[in-house]
Amino acid sequence: MRVTLIKPTLGRLAEGPFVDDARMEPLQLGVLAGLTPPGVEVSLLDDRIDPIDYDDPTDLVGITVESFTASRAYEIAAEFRARGVRVVIGGMHATLIPDEVAEHADSVFTGDAETLWARVVADAHDGRLRPRYDASPGPPQPGVLPRRDLFAGKGYLPLTLLQFGRGCRYRCEYCAVGQYFAHHAYVRPVEEVVAEIRAQPRRDLFFVDDNLIADPEAAKGLLRALIPLGVRWVSQSSIDQAGDPELMDLLVASGCLGNVIGFESLDPENLRQMRKGPNLAAFDGYATAVATIRDHGLQTWAAFVLGYDHETPESVAATCEWAIDQRFTFGAFNVLMPYPGTPLYRRLEAEGRLLYDGRWWLHPAYRFNYAAFTPARMSADELTEATWACRRRWSSPSSVVRRALDLRTNMSSPTRFLLYCMYNPLYRREALKRQGMRLGLR
Repeated sequence: MRVTLIKPTLGRLAEGPFVDDARMEPLQLGVLAGLTPPGVEVSLLDDRIDPIDYDDPTDLVGITVESFTASRAYEIAAEFRARGVRVVIGGMHATLIPDEVAEHADSVFTGDAETLWARVVADAHDGRLRPRYDASPGPPQPGVLPRRDLFAGKGYLPLTLLQFGRGCRYRCEYCAVGQYFAHHAYVRPVEEVVAEIRAQPRRDLFFVDDNLIADPEAAKGLLRALIPLGVRWVSQSSIDQAGDPELMDLLVASGCLGNVIGFESLDPENLRQMRKGPNLAAFDGYATAVATIRDHGLQTWAAFVLGYDHETPESVAATCEWAIDQRFTFGAFNVLMPYPGTPLYRRLEAEGRLLYDGRWWLHPAYRFNYAAFTPARMSADELTEATWACRRRWSSPSSVVRRALDLRTNMSSPTRFLLYCMYNPLYRREALKRQGMRLGLR
């Protein structure tokens, strides 16, 4: 039996298909391949770089889909199904909105693959693939290593992706992750993570956890185990890391270069509306937290959600200037997105504020990084333009130079400065290239 696993691309630029030059390994498909029973031939197609030969023989196609890649995922599924090949679709979007996905697949997989994927493969082999499989969330990869051999030759960034845990205990209104994992965090045994690190050659790692410190004590156990390994790593974390001195010291000792941190907004009213609990605790405009992170020499990948009800074009611009003043290493300025199945989506739907017929991810007029709802204090177009201006300003030469000249973070070591110089131009190109891109290739 042959199984083909596919990661869809985002969409199409005016000059042709989008090629992601900052692409990272599709860890989820490597894990899925590792979960596949012995004796089954597995191939991986990354639509961001690989051409798809729909006539190449295969028995089962598995597609992982997020809301932004749903349009392209359905296009791929249709081509295979037209040739009589069975298609199963899973991932975040499939779990949040399975009924829609069922219109485009022979089978829908909701939840985590660890407990049921082997059954899916067996059922497909026996000709009794079920229309739906509902798996419970849980700890990642119990006793399973990803098939990293499938990543070879695909031009991924030279970082090894791996995971310690999944989920997050917080209840942010806009967050699809919270809905997916029912506001719970699951972690792997530390010894399994250490064994996976030792089983691959790189020492530059990216933990893809939604929030590495969602379980602070478990995270500390991981960090202690990383210290003797001599690795360098980054992950995603919440701002409350700065309030735990022991955790901060362990981050440094374990080889952490810095973390992606969701600041989201500088306005406490916006933070209250989005239910961003860790950001509101002892809120002082993030002055204490940022100073603590800088004192430890950690770089910051700052993320912001723009468009909550107290947002204005002026506050978006002020947010960008504040981030530049803090000399953050990287910055992500994202239009607030109403993902299906989230409390935000339901609220905006009830208020009649959703645009694009409430299904922006499939609407032919929607473009990447456009506002998909009507904001409270500006128009949707004004929010789109304010965010776009913010991205341009952040990536301007003056901003890049000013942020680089921080002796305590970006210039605190040759490694950190090289990281800054290598990836800022790359992410600038990718952010500017994606703006206004059409989702899907048709």
